[in-house]
Amino acid sequence: MFKKNLEKLKQDLNKNNIDLAVITDDDSIYYFTGYFDFLHMSFGRPTILLVPKDSDTVLITPLIDAHLVKKKCPVDKIITWNDGVDNEWREELPKYFKKNTNIAIEKFKISTLVLNYISSLDEQRAFKNITPILDLIRMVKTQDELKIAKSAGKVAEAMMYAGKNAIGHNVPEYEVALATAQAGTRKAAEILENEFKESDISPLIHFLQIMASGKDLPKTHHRSSIKLIKDGDPVFLCFCGMTNFHKFKLGFDRTFWLKEIRDKTQIKTYETAVQSQKAALSVLGPGVKAEDVHAAYADTIQSAGYPYPTFRCGRATGFSMLEEPQLVAGNKTILQPGMVFAVDGSANEETFRAQVGDSFIITEDGYEQITNFSKKIEDLII
Repeated sequence: MFKKNLEKLKQDLNKNNIDLAVITDDDSIYYFTGYFDFLHMSFGRPTILLVPKDSDTVLITPLIDAHLVKKKCPVDKIITWNDGVDNEWREELPKYFKKNTNIAIEKFKISTLVLNYISSLDEQRAFKNITPILDLIRMVKTQDELKIAKSAGKVAEAMMYAGKNAIGHNVPEYEVALATAQAGTRKAAEILENEFKESDISPLIHFLQIMASGKDLPKTHHRSSIKLIKDGDPVFLCFCGMTNFHKFKLGFDRTFWLKEIRDKTQIKTYETAVQSQKAALSVLGPGVKAEDVHAAYADTIQSAGYPYPTFRCGRATGFSMLEEPQLVAGNKTILQPGMVFAVDGSANEETFRAQVGDSFIITEDGYEQITNFSKKIEDLII
């Protein structure tokens, strides 16, 4: 998979007359090399992938992490550096920049540390932006990626069921988050054992659970806290950051109620959220503009008397949480088979917010849903 991805990048560099691509984003480095778990910029240790259009590819990485580079890593040359020794990661870069004219970087993802150094090598040089090319390459998933995506859906479903089962009167929010992480980890470990035996990727699910209960429902990205859930509370569970199997990310959301729905106005709001997702799905498919999916979603919400939605209908996912295209107003990208999307439905009122979300693979004749959990209101009352 990684070798083919890297070969495709080199082909596109030639088509776009780019002599050298400089890649530092963790997810892109994984996509093209299979290399992961290095400390990277969090510890001031850059890992840099150099991809010339017509010569050897080079991976520059800290010596401390060199044992993480797989034997099947498709790069031609691996260069390591050590903290404080010589010029560290900078040592090899000047010669590559000297012999290449048209150089492209990830304009909005490259670290300031690396950017400042490579800019100092030639202050007159203007770098191209490689990100649009990378986005196009990563937009349509390979069969290997789609297999991983479907497994990620199973992990997400295990987390949702565990979250629902953990919700109870006087249960702290963080206990629900612990239950979802444990269930996701166990399901991921099971899949790795049965279907990905050669992988050494950790099954551990780790992320600050996005959830809200009671009066906190309008807080879209509230994290689990020590707050106690009470009978009658609505409870929102979001796994957009937690659904991460074999580095593939998905979106998945549901709204629950404990024991009963005390405020009956919440029923209409919730049903509007479900209908807005349904409207989006009635449009979703190959040959459709991304903005048209969002328009169907937004029109349904407004037609029901609610404000224009505060967020896009959806986003493409993959080895990054946010990829292109986004299902948002103004995005005219034509959807293609093999794309993977998180597609939401929502509706907001002053004291309550309802949201449902699932992930889908675009197919030749429509879509395939890969996160499944009931949206019937009777199934969401615990």
